[in-house]
Amino acid sequence: MENKKSPIGTIVIFGFFLLVMAAAYILTKPVERPAELQGVLRPDFRQVQAFKLTDHKNTVFDEKRLQGKWSFVFFGYTSCPDVCPTTLHALNSVHGLLLEETGGISKNMQVVFISVDPDRDSIEKLADYTTYFNKEFIGTTADKAEIDKLTKQFAAGYIFEEETAPGVYNVSHTSAIFLI
Repeated sequence: MENKKSPIGTIVIFGFFLLVMAAAYILTKPVERPAELQGVLRPDFRQVQAFKLTDHKNTVFDEKRLQGKWSFVFFGYTSCPDVCPTTLHALNSVHGLLLEETGGISKNMQVVFISVDPDRDSIEKLADYTTYFNKEFIGTTADKAEIDKLTKQFAAGYIFEEETAPGVYNVSHTSAIFLI
């Protein structure tokens, strides 16, 4: 007499194994959550005090040009090797998404890049730099005293590092984007 084994036992074991694997996958799969917004909302809203910068078109940029628009303000410098280009690229993406998603809200917003390195960041250099990321971005600068006054208002800081060669240095600066 032949001893035939029934395939039912093998099928049941295999099915049970698949069920355990599927349950393990479902239970250990990470839950996708939206990215948390990182920022600080200041409960003590303050009026921006008077300031006077020069934009990349060589015209006055003062506190009046912040009125009536959402302004993304970022302090940096054109020779920045990492934070500034990355941030301006991200702001360009945000600008594009707002335009696409809201049908034109970007007309009521502006991105203002404030150089903390006026010795190297000429008007022409600011024009090339900011419009490389987006032709609507505004590059601004002023003398050190005016920049210091403005960074103090925003609680933004910057420090010039030691020169590695004549005229070659980095500037450590606040990487925050201020929404006004």
